Amino acid sequence: MSDKRNDEHYPPIADYGVIGNLHTVALVGKHGNIDFMCFPRFDSPSMFAALLDYKKGGSFRITPDLHEVEHKQQYLPDTNVLLTRFLAYEGMVEVTDFMPVKGEGEEDECALIRKITVIRGEVKFDVECDPEFDYARAKHRTESVDDHNVIFTSEGDDKTIVKLASDVPLQVGEDGVHAHFTLHEKESASFVLFAVSDRKKTIPNLFPLDDYVHRNFIETVNYWKRWVAKSNFSGKRESIVDRSALTLKLLTSRQFGAPVAAATFGLPEKIGGTRNWDYRYTWIRDAAFTMYAFIRLGFTEEAGNFMHWIRDQFEKNIEKNSDLQLMYSIAGETDLEEIELDHLEGYRQSTPVRIGNDAHGQLQLDIYGELMDSIYLYDKYGEPITYDFWEKLVGLIDYVCDNWQRPDHGIWEVRSEEKEFVYSRVMCWVAVDRAIRLAEKRSFDYDWDKWRKTRGEIFHDIYHNFWDEELQTFVQYKGSKSVDAATLLMPLVRFISPYDPRWVGTLRRIEKELVTDTLVYRYNNDDNHDGIDGDEGTFTMCSFWYVECLCRGGEVEKARLFFEKMLGYGNHLGLFAEEIGLRGEQLGNFPQAFTHLGLISAA
Repeated sequence: MSDKRNDEHYPPIADYGVIGNLHTVALVGKHGNIDFMCFPRFDSPSMFAALLDYKKGGSFRITPDLHEVEHKQQYLPDTNVLLTRFLAYEGMVEVTDFMPVKGEGEEDECALIRKITVIRGEVKFDVECDPEFDYARAKHRTESVDDHNVIFTSEGDDKTIVKLASDVPLQVGEDGVHAHFTLHEKESASFVLFAVSDRKKTIPNLFPLDDYVHRNFIETVNYWKRWVAKSNFSGKRESIVDRSALTLKLLTSRQFGAPVAAATFGLPEKIGGTRNWDYRYTWIRDAAFTMYAFIRLGFTEEAGNFMHWIRDQFEKNIEKNSDLQLMYSIAGETDLEEIELDHLEGYRQSTPVRIGNDAHGQLQLDIYGELMDSIYLYDKYGEPITYDFWEKLVGLIDYVCDNWQRPDHGIWEVRSEEKEFVYSRVMCWVAVDRAIRLAEKRSFDYDWDKWRKTRGEIFHDIYHNFWDEELQTFVQYKGSKSVDAATLLMPLVRFISPYDPRWVGTLRRIEKELVTDTLVYRYNNDDNHDGIDGDEGTFTMCSFWYVECLCRGGEVEKARLFFEKMLGYGNHLGLFAEEIGLRGEQLGNFPQAFTHLGLISAA
């Protein structure tokens, strides 16, 4: 359980905003702290991780000397530039945080810019920058170059060098670098953290700092405004859809073209619980759905970049079709060994804190369906796929035809025994169905008899072996009496009509067993069938699936009401973690791509 005496050191997960440069991200709290950042990539070792251990993790804090402060955050419209405000009677302060988007060839460097402006009053400040490298496992040297420049050099394997530059004097102390200064009304102070992961690379001269900060601010604002302007979404809640799109873009690697499932690792699905996973990797499933969301919004370039990434995996990692893993690193690495960081106490003492993810070795047959669906949609709305790529996909579909009856670990990555999950079966049907549709659209060769026969067999199996006549529902796995929120995707992938009596019965059963108002549990784990101790919150993406099912089934007013109510569970910036807890709090890794793409699809 959480030690409430230390909860004050761990703000709610919802108290954070996210900034990034398409290679990595940083979480900025409402109180001015940067408490999470990895470098140089999303899945690299952390530089700041106070979110997982406030004493050891490292952070970058800005603390104005104000009393009875109200804290507010907002993004500059249509950007990922974050404003944090401190509002008090004796003064008002605004902190602008952003990370310039780097071009090609600059992936191993990163600038984090923080500008403090006093809007009203005269305010004293304490600023502390204390990076802790390699998940707080590596020591580092701190050297003062002059009054305005300090160099941090990691002594770990990460080989990171960081320069902190400021236009106010910096002091090196035992626990990091400090700055103590006073600003009057309309005065500003800037801090630039410039990091490189190659010690042979020269850190540029950042001075005059005002010019550097202003130039990068203009370029960063313009980059994000130009990008989001390409969206073809129009209608109610356009701003919240744009925010979700901007968040998905932040979580997508510009260098590799692949998205990560979430920005963080180790954040708990229940406070004090053990379900604390590393989500900084590319799940085939999550990535495929992300590309689906991008395509629906008109961002076909992002979908094309992911197609290049998929083709790279075929070239590098997939010698035979059974070699397709359910997840990779964004660079395509296959070994994601799970390690527990025992030296970190975890967010509100939620342990273990894990990096890596052993689920990468699981069999999850549904990934073939999500992948094939995204390829089919990209061919339809983006660019036609090549015949060379099609020849590789043929082997993939043949593998599905030969293996669709196997039990697997399923979409929820159960760590107990494998089962024949209905969702995996449905997505195997999707894989074969979309492959047939694509082949016939493009006049590609395929095994007509085998594929069509298999598609029919899968359909028949689901309708007759996963349907419970007594409960009037499709069940979670063969022989089960439970339902699964993943079946909400059955009408969304056009396996079944949203008006089909069997689907209506399934929806009513899900509402009875898994739904509370707008909140949806992914399954009932009273029997601990997933092999993992501990409870969890409701899954927000399942709530958005539920909304979409209601809408497609003609319950439009109910769907609209529930959609609006779900938006109320987002944080002050419109960001969502993976789950919603018993008090309506955000739980799990944050922000989570799957949730935001579910929001886009429902909208």
